[in-house]
Amino acid sequence: MKQKFDVIESSCVPLPLENVDTDQIIPARFLKATTRDEKFFGDNLFRDWRFDPQGQPRKDFVLNTPDFSAAPSEGVHQILVAGKNFGSGSSREHAAWAIAGYGFRVVISSFFADIHKNNELNNFVLPVVVSEAFLAELFETISKDPQAKVRVDVPNQKVTNLSTGRCESFEINGYKKYCLMNALDDIDYLLEQKAKIEAFEAGR
Repeated sequence: MKQKFDVIESSCVPLPLENVDTDQIIPARFLKATTRDEKFFGDNLFRDWRFDPQGQPRKDFVLNTPDFSAAPSEGVHQILVAGKNFGSGSSREHAAWAIAGYGFRVVISSFFADIHKNNELNNFVLPVVVSEAFLAELFETISKDPQAKVRVDVPNQKVTNLSTGRCESFEINGYKKYCLMNALDDIDYLLEQKAKIEAFEAGR
């Protein structure tokens, strides 16, 4: 979903697992789908962790627990805090579709697989890389208080644990930052430059 990014302040969903690969984010069988519907992929985010083979919710998975079952559409839990090496494995863009379709706007981790990181950016999900110490503190904070909030300041590239006041800077490509802050995909950006492109062509 195209949304402008500015300052996001939200409670978080903790997923303290390392090496979460794209097949766990969205199983391979869903790659056969002919739809691009965000809800379809969001409904199947972490499908095999969220549901048993009969389609019943697994009570011990974080998104099915009372503290974290509310959807981001309800104004909570817009941030996923994940363990190191998030999005490894195959390069399927469907994984980013599923994260965006569920409603997460930000994923915080200490390391992302490069292709998945770019897929998130292309689908209006902000991957925020923090130190392992900061990530560990976030997991501890959320464990103590599931309603604890984090502020992600995109213009200033700062992420803050509001419970402790600890803050870190994060990196983002300047072009992608501009696109996120203005809700532009690559085609939108080119269209925004149409007058400049036409002027350049006229002068040649």
